Amino acid sequence: MNAIQVFIEALRSLNANRLRSALTMLGVVIGIASVLMMLSVGDAVRAFINKELAVLGSNQLIVQNGTPVDGGGVRRRSGELPSLTLDDARALAKLPGLRGAAPALQGFFQVQYGEDNSNQTVLGTTPAMLELRNWQLAQGVALEERDVQAANRVAVIGSKLAADHYPNRAPLGQTLRLDGQPYTIIGVLGGSGRTLDGTELGELILVPISAMPLRMSRPGSVHYISVQAQEAAGLEQAEQDVAELLRDRHRITGDKLDDFAITNLASIAKTGAAIGTGLSLGLGVIGAISLLVGGIGIMNIMLVSVSERVREIGIRMAIGAKPRDILWQFLGEAVLLCLVGGMVGLALAALGAWGVNSTGKFEMTLAFKHILVATGFACGVGLFFGYYPARRASKLLPIECLRQD
Repeated sequence: MNAIQVFIEALRSLNANRLRSALTMLGVVIGIASVLMMLSVGDAVRAFINKELAVLGSNQLIVQNGTPVDGGGVRRRSGELPSLTLDDARALAKLPGLRGAAPALQGFFQVQYGEDNSNQTVLGTTPAMLELRNWQLAQGVALEERDVQAANRVAVIGSKLAADHYPNRAPLGQTLRLDGQPYTIIGVLGGSGRTLDGTELGELILVPISAMPLRMSRPGSVHYISVQAQEAAGLEQAEQDVAELLRDRHRITGDKLDDFAITNLASIAKTGAAIGTGLSLGLGVIGAISLLVGGIGIMNIMLVSVSERVREIGIRMAIGAKPRDILWQFLGEAVLLCLVGGMVGLALAALGAWGVNSTGKFEMTLAFKHILVATGFACGVGLFFGYYPARRASKLLPIECLRQD
């Protein structure tokens, strides 16, 4: 029997018992759909983490106020005592391994846009922040060093704020009020993503750090400093250089605890990728178990099928069929069951991915490599679990088969 004949005979046999074939395929359908969905979830998690971190910039270190020990020997909460200053940022920007450093003051204010108002996150910073994080402008101009020097009351707003509060007019040149003070809009941020505290970039307001309407307990102090290394390969060395410089500037010697904390965003990205990979593998294993259970069901049904068709096997052998023909006949039925089940499972996985994507909160795609893996796995299950029943059928003696009713 050639491959076409095997396929036709397998299709004819499965069609003769449609309900049983459909129920047998159910385990494979669930298994394939689970494998594809779980692998796609892992990829989607990694892509989501990378997208969220991309807005923070590449090769980034975030230096925050640390957790000094108070008089009672108890560590305070991170950032409770301001220790970083504008001078620290200027000193860090001069380190040879760094591309630059940008200080930041962050606050939450009620903002007035003429007759409209909303509560928004406001970031007081320097022009270096936009360069280090690769934030692009959709309209207007960015903050300039002269704005910081002169404490000019100018602002760059997010694209969502521009669309919400200036739908029928250009936002550039308009005036908004922060803490009762007027600020002129000079630019609109483009792109999307989230900042360190989770604020959507489209809802952010940037002002010069010297014009930030925020009173700090210590003059010249900042909430954090964003630092960018020249190259990803030198990020760990840059982290050490930043720590040494700040310890020297803050007169921290010996075993004294740092009054600052450094976060390496590259390590966060690696951790996120590892989480996504682990999640994908773990969920994929669960789906694979479902597929194996379906394979056991196929073996069971094929053994039943061999028992029911003993006389048919005897007749085929009596008229010239060889044992290998019987082997391929039953093996073809098992593989066809798995392939059809795999295609139905693929359709269900695609439908599930479409349903998730339609929510707009998460993006899932069925990668071609995952489809190949799932299809190959389905064929492998059919061959593995179908071989024993097929071999058993091929070993039957024609005379004994013909004696049975």
